Amino acid sequence: MTLMLASVLSREEAETALAYGADIIDCKDPDRGALGALPLAKVAEIVAGVNGRRPVSAVVDLPHDVAQARRAFEEAIKTGVEYVKFALPLTPDADEMIAALAPLAERVKLVAVLFADLRPDFARLPALAKAGFHCAMLDTAHKENGRLIDIMTVGSLSEFTERCRELRLAAGLAGALEPPDVPRLLVTGADVIGFRGALCAHGDRKGALSAPAVALIRDLIPTRRDVVEEMAAEWSLIARGFIEPPGANDTDCVFLHDYVVPMEVGAYAHEYGHTQRVRFNVDAEVSRIEVSDDMRAVFSYDVIMDAIKMILSGGHIAMVETIAERLAESVLLHERVRSVTVQVEKLDVAPGAVGVKIRRERHAGARRSIPS
Repeated sequence: MTLMLASVLSREEAETALAYGADIIDCKDPDRGALGALPLAKVAEIVAGVNGRRPVSAVVDLPHDVAQARRAFEEAIKTGVEYVKFALPLTPDADEMIAALAPLAERVKLVAVLFADLRPDFARLPALAKAGFHCAMLDTAHKENGRLIDIMTVGSLSEFTERCRELRLAAGLAGALEPPDVPRLLVTGADVIGFRGALCAHGDRKGALSAPAVALIRDLIPTRRDVVEEMAAEWSLIARGFIEPPGANDTDCVFLHDYVVPMEVGAYAHEYGHTQRVRFNVDAEVSRIEVSDDMRAVFSYDVIMDAIKMILSGGHIAMVETIAERLAESVLLHERVRSVTVQVEKLDVAPGAVGVKIRRERHAGARRSIPS
């Protein structure tokens, strides 16, 4: 289950985040940059207000001196937080810092933050795991340079979360994220997604939390309970004859047409080592929630483009049939997609186009995928 982390700067904001379902309350001062620490007295006040209803995390400004860093963490732990976050240094003494903090991992969940826009060193992930750290989190240091999803592809973020999973580290994603980014990031399997600006009015991360904005983000991240209850209610009513099985009358078609990209594809020897143009046409039949100008009702075509990019990143593929099957499987991972038609065409083989067109369905009664 993907958790929602809400960054707050006061007890009042923590109450707003709690009221609308945030899973983790994160104490952070947006006026002090991407990972600015709140005064410990303020952190303690937030912890007292939350009173165990949700876990609380706090940021520590990491001193370069190892002994001072250890003392700073000790002081943060005294506030009663469950998580302590800090920016993993890019300096040569990073391994020394990790080792010095390792004993604290038995008393608090340590979260190392790596900045995607500062050339993060993923080679240090094993050291974090060995030291008993709980989580590695990707964020952006300079919000004006774009969102996390602008700096790293969904495919690269998926590789990061998979590497963390292999090391038994929780994987977190954050960085100037907006509501339309949420469904795209859910497919990465991240354990936690963090927000600040998206929870504030007009996306101003230095402004106050907005209840409608918090509610929107919460609704875009499904909980296991939500999915299970929806499944149980729907299939119970179908079985008892009160409603008809899902049909064409309550679906919308979300499509991506004439999307042409260069890629390495083909089974012939001469097709290896260079790219050729491939055209994608994808039509996804999606369950309609409601008709409104609201992200909650939208299945984004961005997730289709992300799936194509992830397939392309894997290198040469011999058969267009393989591409089509992988793409259909990826799109059907999304809960609301009932069926998908995928057409993949090679444009440089003949005067016209050659390729394959397939249609795949989510089988009624099959267990639906649940974002993890």
